[in-house]
Amino acid sequence: MWILWFGVLLCSSSYTMSVPFLPLFLLDLGVDQSTVNLWAGIVYSSSFLIGAIMAPFWGGLADKYGKKKMVIRAGISLAVIYSLFSIVHNPWQLIGVRLLHGFVGGFVPASMSIVASKTPEKHMGWSLGMMQAGTMTGGILGPLFGGLLAQWFGLRLSFVVASCVIFLAAVAVIFWVDEGKIEKKTSSTSILQTWKEAATNRGLLLMLLLLFVYQLSLNMIQPLLTLHIANLQGKLEGAVLSSGIIFSLIGIAGIIASPLWGRLGEKYNYITILCICLFGAGGVVSTQYWVYSLTVFTIVQFIYGLFVAGISPAVNTMVVKQTDAAFRGRSFGLTTSANQFGAMAGPLIGGALGTKMGIHPVFIATGLVLVIVGFIMFGSGRRKPETKPGGSLQNSHS
Repeated sequence: MWILWFGVLLCSSSYTMSVPFLPLFLLDLGVDQSTVNLWAGIVYSSSFLIGAIMAPFWGGLADKYGKKKMVIRAGISLAVIYSLFSIVHNPWQLIGVRLLHGFVGGFVPASMSIVASKTPEKHMGWSLGMMQAGTMTGGILGPLFGGLLAQWFGLRLSFVVASCVIFLAAVAVIFWVDEGKIEKKTSSTSILQTWKEAATNRGLLLMLLLLFVYQLSLNMIQPLLTLHIANLQGKLEGAVLSSGIIFSLIGIAGIIASPLWGRLGEKYNYITILCICLFGAGGVVSTQYWVYSLTVFTIVQFIYGLFVAGISPAVNTMVVKQTDAAFRGRSFGLTTSANQFGAMAGPLIGGALGTKMGIHPVFIATGLVLVIVGFIMFGSGRRKPETKPGGSLQNSHS
């Protein structure tokens, strides 16, 4: 688990060293400031569309041939993709590289799947919470180093460094992760067949829907934040570094909160933890509508990060409990797919709203979505789950 924790840390670092700054990179590529919000939404969404389609396929290959191989495949492929970011010269080339980015992904879900397969059930919440904290730790280091590199040497160099970082993560997995004996499985890697099997599990489908809506709301504001931070500080100069520091503080909030939420889920109830986190995140992010100070914005984002950090570990743990081991890789592929579809729709909606009305109404829309989902989960939690022994895909109907 600790080697994979280090791997997802590096994977997250490489991502957050480069991708959050793409809206500012678009300005370097000649995009007009009046349309940059819309372009940012398209650039973000293009990767997630392909990633959503491919995730169940990679999950099926992980179940069939081994999860470690999928982690290595994703790591090396992503190293190539990040290096391509550094040589694009117009927005259309950037979209093309982002499409490739979505096609080859899967490092984190495959890593999560290995941990979920080898962790005793009583420690599952804490283990997946720690893995989430690993991604959050990368979320600290990535924006901070990416911001410093961009400030000193330009954005293109930060893409090259991101490529080297994810390559190191793949090397670490090659040498130090032992998945154990891989049983040859005859399960289909068909994307359609995976979704058909998932359709028999109502509890899994509910978690996938929750992840879709959660990522949609999260990514409604993500592409707009760097430009919003530049507006709050009153100048474009230094916006990359300021954004990096703020994103890093959100990551610190995740490191603090993720394992704690995991422990609380083990002790009490994951539905309860989900509702608390959704209500808290929705209420806090809505307050940004009235914030025009960079200092206050930073504090509110940190508090928002504390609540957001509890959502993914709780959902991932509930997915593990409602699927059997033979479906584990595909189940994490499906959660990735749901995340990617939400992450695709969010920037398009947020970019369109931001272009028409500015970013402040987008904060309110994001908060409303999270609170509504919280009420839905609260309603589902009041109904007693009907889970038969074993928690297999066919027998779990919670």
